[in-house]
Amino acid sequence: MAEIKSTMDLVMERASRIGKASKEELELEEARKKGVQAAVDFLDAKVESMGPVIGELDSALQVKARQGAGESIMRNIFLPRDAAQKERAERAVQGLAELGGGSAEVMAMCREIVSVLAGYQQHREQLRDQLEEQIRMQYEQMLAQQQGMQAEGVKIDPTRQPKFLEEWGRIEAELNSQYQNALDQMKDQIRLRLGL
Repeated sequence: MAEIKSTMDLVMERASRIGKASKEELELEEARKKGVQAAVDFLDAKVESMGPVIGELDSALQVKARQGAGESIMRNIFLPRDAAQKERAERAVQGLAELGGGSAEVMAMCREIVSVLAGYQQHREQLRDQLEEQIRMQYEQMLAQQQGMQAEGVKIDPTRQPKFLEEWGRIEAELNSQYQNALDQMKDQIRLRLGL
């Protein structure tokens, strides 16, 4: 049976590795961190471009900084559930385009990702609206049968009904799975193209 290491053991192992790291390894790690920070600043719209931060490094370190930026950018390309998440994901795609250096191939992949993100959001909204309407009609019919009259004037919020929550959870999981697979494939292609 494998021994489970405590957090302190893991910290001590990492500290011992850092203590043995060469100057070159430390410089590469520092360049990667600068790339990650440049990406974070770009995603938060604190800077318009990651280029100046990455460009100030020696050419040998720029590759590592680009990799760090790419890692951070890729983590921010996800299936958005609201407008703020959509905006961040689209900003991340802009970052990929920048890291691609204007390559037509990378630009085409970025447009495809934006198309998948928009398609996901539209499809998600349509399915949710359809389910809300379906559940509303079912509850109105049920009320009409129980009361022997029309359920006019009765306001039903279908999103609060257990049946809606159960069905929506199932539908959303299936939808997420389909779109996430497509998105992951595209992200893998870009990683290969950009060497991330």
